[in-house]
Amino acid sequence: MQTRITRLFDSLNRAGTKGLIAYLTVGDPSPERTPALIEALERGGADLIELGVPFSDPIADGPVIQRAGERALRAGTTLRGVLEIAQEVRSRSEIPLLLFTYLNPVLRYGFEKLARDAVAAGIDGCLLTDASVEEAGEYVRVMRAAGLDTVFLVAPTSSARRLQLVAQYSSGFVYLVSRTGVTGERDSLSDSVAPLVRAVRAVTNLPLAVGFGVSRPEHVAELGKQVEAVVVGSALVHLIERNLDNPSLDIQLESFARELKHGFELANAGVHLS
Repeated sequence: MQTRITRLFDSLNRAGTKGLIAYLTVGDPSPERTPALIEALERGGADLIELGVPFSDPIADGPVIQRAGERALRAGTTLRGVLEIAQEVRSRSEIPLLLFTYLNPVLRYGFEKLARDAVAAGIDGCLLTDASVEEAGEYVRVMRAAGLDTVFLVAPTSSARRLQLVAQYSSGFVYLVSRTGVTGERDSLSDSVAPLVRAVRAVTNLPLAVGFGVSRPEHVAELGKQVEAVVVGSALVHLIERNLDNPSLDIQLESFARELKHGFELANAGVHLS
């Protein structure tokens, strides 16, 4: 199955480069501003956008993304609204879009309906943060039948059985959680990343992306030596939070994305970042 996500990783591989995956909470600070923020991230070098669907009980998210979700919900953002924003972005851009959400909103919306509407909106795949991979067969069947990638999470605590199931059910790439706990900016990377990368490489040939705690160009540089892509979320959402009323928010977001992406180039050039 060829999607924008698989084509992206094929292109990165041919070019000998790595991908920057950027997460934002759709609807924060407002649904109207989100398309421009996505376009700013793309201009800054983001290769794939995770569209975070705001949810009232975001158990995997730290305080920064929780607050963003609350702002987006107060602004009236819904799953249907996220798809409409994706469609607006898709009318002007071919950047891969991954729907990043929790199981409950998807169950309420319906697997079949979501798959149909997501494809119509230009979405390329879906990641359910709290989905049990042991019970994901029907969800994967419906999404794959519609031509959507299904991305799953693995963590340092994942069992061998879960790793095998994630390898079986994932397409596009596998998302490696760098540490246990919730999302959030960290000063340093976890020592558990390298063993986790080795464990996942042993069960799949899919590209690997690492997220949770990645917030600086030096993190990007270090992880870029080990995996095909790096995911940055809380640091971007925090920047948005600090500039909610700043008319130059788009410019600041673009600049920060460019700074993060530059981490790959410095790593390739052998420059040490401290």
